[in-house]
Amino acid sequence: MISTLAKGSISIGRLHKNGRAPMPVSKCPRKKPTRSASSPDLAALLDLAALEAMWRELGVGPEDDALGEAQGLAYEAWEAVDGRSRYALARKALKISPFCADAWLILSERPSMSARDRRTFLERAVKAGELALGAGGLTEYAGHFWGFLETRPYMRARHSLAEDLWQASDREAAIGHLREMLALNPGDNQGLRYVLLGWLMAMEDYAAVEAHLQEHSDEASAFMCYAQALYAFRRNGDVGAARAAAQEAWHCNSHIPKLLAGTKRARFEDTGYYTWRGEDEASYYLEEYGFARKGTPGAIEWLVEVTKNLTPEPRGRGLVH
Repeated sequence: MISTLAKGSISIGRLHKNGRAPMPVSKCPRKKPTRSASSPDLAALLDLAALEAMWRELGVGPEDDALGEAQGLAYEAWEAVDGRSRYALARKALKISPFCADAWLILSERPSMSARDRRTFLERAVKAGELALGAGGLTEYAGHFWGFLETRPYMRARHSLAEDLWQASDREAAIGHLREMLALNPGDNQGLRYVLLGWLMAMEDYAAVEAHLQEHSDEASAFMCYAQALYAFRRNGDVGAARAAAQEAWHCNSHIPKLLAGTKRARFEDTGYYTWRGEDEASYYLEEYGFARKGTPGAIEWLVEVTKNLTPEPRGRGLVH
């Protein structure tokens, strides 16, 4: 009934410094402070034009020693237990190499950051990550991104920029970033296809939603199956095709309807791994792509009703990351 996972190993949608597990990245809109705490940093750091000028002068690429040293400090910063140490290490990394995208990204995460300054840091993070790949790097790695460690800072930064644009209601730009990232990395280790699907649904771009679902029609993940069921219900209501999609989704993961209805508690540990069809996969789905957040009245009640008498099929279980 259900095909195997099309993408193989799936990286949970949020990002991590080295690809082993996701970093916690808040998806909630940040409060705007009365003044920006980042202005001194911005004044002292290179802007986009200066970054490009330095890159042309030095010819920096993935094998650059200073960049490698700075990246090591960025990894240390991700592990720092307090913000002060984290941001100090990021500043130190940028002094060694301003092409360390992760250091820019770390500084963008400060809670006191103004929306404008956060955007500036993210734009510089993306540019630094692109330049760090060297001349023609985007073309050279296209189609195989994330398979090379040196591409990951760029991909992390660009995902964060896309999220920032989406939260700021610059939705077309945000969607454009995800589309281009998926073109660079069709294997989609970051799970961006799920984020994009949610955004297309929110935009009510149904032609794009249908095309996206068709492109991933051979994928049996809970994320894609429940999106298919939601879409069918949103477009046509309680019809046979929508019910069939809901039942198919339930067989992808039977825990999700109860979690959405609040009759079952979510269990989720952000380790970077989840069990295919397991409670942890369902909890992750609820956290990131919950049916309830799609703005479709009656969808949860309908889903519970359609699936309440189903019985699970015996299946193997395995870890997905």
